[in-house]
Amino acid sequence: MNDATAAALAAGSIVYMLVVLAIAIVVLVGLWKVFEKAGKPGWGAIVPLYNLYCLFEMTFGTGWLFLLIFVPCVGAIMTIIMWIKLAMAFDKGVGFGIGILFLPFIFVPMLGFGDAQYVGPSKG
Repeated sequence: MNDATAAALAAGSIVYMLVVLAIAIVVLVGLWKVFEKAGKPGWGAIVPLYNLYCLFEMTFGTGWLFLLIFVPCVGAIMTIIMWIKLAMAFDKGVGFGIGILFLPFIFVPMLGFGDAQYVGPSKG
């Protein structure tokens, strides 16, 4: 590998990291607004484990169900259900919840900055 190739790889890596950082910031700011809409402190979106507790409290009514995330196989299923129930807690459909799951950098800011209002955990 010559110097030009190494420099190009380094520049590409830096650009990639900046794009990933920008996407993470967009999702974080959107989640901050989602927390505020639900009556939770916005800073809770950036605190590990506490943010999961709050998300489960917003979606299931009890935050302690977040501990199921740590059970093998159950964690992935609970995460999917949690995102779908978060969409339903803001009076959105299952499709919006699947959008949050696969494209959070689009759907989380839409939920946070859009006109959706928190209606509480769904009973279904």
